[in-house]
This record gives sequence, C-alpha cells and structure tokens, in this order.
Amino acid sequence: MSKKEMEVRDETLNLEELTIAIRNSYSRDMPEEEAEAMARHVLNFFGYSERIIDNVLEPEDRDAFYQLEDNGILTTEREETTLYDGREWRIHYWLFRKDRINELISAESTHMDEMDCEENPYANLDPELWKRAV
Repeated sequence: MSKKEMEVRDETLNLEELTIAIRNSYSRDMPEEEAEAMARHVLNFFGYSERIIDNVLEPEDRDAFYQLEDNGILTTEREETTLYDGREWRIHYWLFRKDRINELISAESTHMDEMDCEENPYANLDPELWKRAV
C-alpha cells in the first residue's frame, strides 16, 4: 500500500472500506450484504466524526459495537471532568481503530493478489465466449 493510500485511509472511512474490514474481521464466509449492512449501521452513527459518545447508543446497537470491539475495529476511551459542584463526571466514547481497519483492508487486497488462476472460474475460459453474439 502506498503512502498516499495510507493517508487517504487515515481520513474518513467509507462504506466499502469498512465493509471489507468487517467482513475480514469475522470471516471471508460472511455474506457481503451482511457486512455492508453492519458497516452502514455503524457509519450512520459516526458520520464524518472520529468518535461518538456512548450515550447515543441503544442496547442492541451497543452489542454490535462490542462485537466490533472484540474484532479490533472499534475501541473505547473515556474522559473525566469535574462538574461545577465538585463531582466527577465520566464520558465514554467509541472510536474507529484505523490501524486495525487498514490491516484488515490490506488483508483483503493481499488475499485477492494471492488468488491462483485455478481458483478463478473465468481464468480458463476461451476469450471467444466473451464476445457478444449478434
């Protein structure tokens, strides 16, 4: 992966990248539609932000986030602040682990590069088959 590609990936994640990362973090057997649905769901919370506050999540959403945390795609952090009356207040956030996401995306491109022609069902077909019949 070139430096320019890494810089682009350090910016906002897109649906395709997150779908690949999610699919690779579970198993390549995971249907792409399922991985894309999960990626879309997560991106709807994050939008263009780097982190979101945990309070916006419903319990079922939080469960999905915990699964992605177990797979290394998300992580948490907390911030503590002192309120005007002296009490401590903790705010919990969810963040993308872009380093891990980039690894998972790279794993996909490496996997595709390693595919043998024997695994590609179209590799041995006669080129004439692709010509349109008139």
